[in-house]
Amino acid sequence: MDLKTALNELSTVDGDIVRVDGFLNHRVLPGIMGEIGQRIADAIRPLSADLILTAEASGIPPAAAAAPLLDIPYVYAKKFLGVGNRYSFGRDVASPTKGTEYRVEVARHTLEAGLRVVIVDDFLSGGRTAQALGDIAEEAGCEVLAMMFVIEKGFAPGRALLEEHGWPVLALETILSTEDGIVTLA
Repeated sequence: MDLKTALNELSTVDGDIVRVDGFLNHRVLPGIMGEIGQRIADAIRPLSADLILTAEASGIPPAAAAAPLLDIPYVYAKKFLGVGNRYSFGRDVASPTKGTEYRVEVARHTLEAGLRVVIVDDFLSGGRTAQALGDIAEEAGCEVLAMMFVIEKGFAPGRALLEEHGWPVLALETILSTEDGIVTLA
């Protein structure tokens, strides 16, 4: 099964939320993840990135699938509830899916100034986590080359939020509509 088929057959719509946790970001299907890794690698290879930056937990499978194909490392931001005394770059993020606020943090020693970074994540909707990752990368002195998503909710504000920062946005698949609980892809 490929990504497009999985989106059509295995995703569910719950209000404004498109759930892909049966194949992408909770239960992970290796065949689909292999395709995702290859497509991400093909899309970002021309950028000559030094590192993929993502967030736990949902961004780890696509980052882990793409990084070996590019022979570059990936770093994932850890999520915490509340502020701690960790030596890290961090940002607070509101999650509409979970209805909570959390903090994403990257240990300072994992990001070096001058690295060329691509942000990779499973889903683009509001863009808050990706924005936090981009801000963290730039605070560390890295150059954000692009934001790469497995799935983009095309009618949500995430792309515009990220493009306001000057970050190019790429997506493997774009959802145009979830009307009547049906996922319609571009």
